[in-house]
Amino acid sequence: MEVGTTVLRDIHGLDAIPWWPLATGWWYLAGLAGLLLLFIGIRYWLIYYTDWLGWRGDARRQLRDLKKALAREDPQAVAGRLSELLRRIAMVRSGRQQAASLTGDTWLHWLGKHDKTGFDWEQHGQILLSAPYMPPSMSVERKELARLIRAATRWIDASRPAEQKADFSQRLKGLLPGALGKSGASRV
Repeated sequence: MEVGTTVLRDIHGLDAIPWWPLATGWWYLAGLAGLLLLFIGIRYWLIYYTDWLGWRGDARRQLRDLKKALAREDPQAVAGRLSELLRRIAMVRSGRQQAASLTGDTWLHWLGKHDKTGFDWEQHGQILLSAPYMPPSMSVERKELARLIRAATRWIDASRPAEQKADFSQRLKGLLPGALGKSGASRV
């Protein structure tokens, strides 16, 4: 017997590449996907539950700015900006076709009809029609404008859709029957 052949052993192949722990690149990809889901979730929450990014939040901020400006600026200018803001809110709520063409008393009647709070726009809103065109010598009551700003804020808040009390599983059940058929069970 030769000495060299007794020392030799069989050739072993490489071990299988394990799935766990993941390589660094996969961790980066999983972290990026998690951040993307977090961003989408926060954006969804901000838009649909807090009005922070929606038109209501923007209108509420502008009304708050008008209320602050009422103390230090010309009331006629504030009345003009309030009238313009109310018209923009009306166009967002009801569409341009319905609200953009309204003028004068028909505009105030439309506001009263679509305001669920019951504010009398036809009586108290006359200042919105006349203030932007008044000569500088005429004055506008700051109290009346403050009342209109409060009424506009309540109008925005009253236009909110009813809060969804259903939890996620109930909303999912509401979506599934449409996807699975009328009976709610998949047809195999």
